[in-house]
Parts: sequence; structure tokens; C-alpha cells
Amino acid sequence: MAVPGHKMKVLSLYKQLLRASEKFDSYNYRMYALRRIRDAFRENKALTDNGSIASELSYAQKNLDIIKRQTIVGQLYQAPDKLVIEK
Repeated sequence: MAVPGHKMKVLSLYKQLLRASEKFDSYNYRMYALRRIRDAFRENKALTDNGSIASELSYAQKNLDIIKRQTIVGQLYQAPDKLVIEK
């Protein structure tokens, strides 16, 4: 995403997505979300069209809202034990 006007928005949204996904209690969900976020931003880093950048930003914002909602739901129903890899 090379357009200078969108650069700060993109970086801010990227950081918000990473921080929100770190809050997943489940190791598997957390690692999947982090990997998916990084991959999606790498795929779209060469976008230059304002329309496509705006659509990707809105898609990422919707995903941020989903991640925030799912972390809250996940905290309501916590698993009793952590996985061996998390200890």
C-alpha cells in the first residue's frame, strides 16, 4: 500500500489488528489470526489504486471488529487448562 495518504491509516490498523489478536486466549486462534493478518498485509502491500486500498482498509476494519468481539466471547468461556506449548 504505497499511497502516502493511506500509509498512517494502514500502519495504525495493522498494529491494532496485531494487538487485538494477541488477546485471544486460545493459542491456535491467536497464532492463526497473527499469521493471517501478516499474510494479508504482505499480499496487499503493492496496492496503489485508492479504491482498492479503501476497500481493503474497510475489510480490515470489519475484521478488527470481529476479532475484538471474538476475544470478548472467548474470555467468557475460557478453557480450564492451557496447552503444553503455552506453558
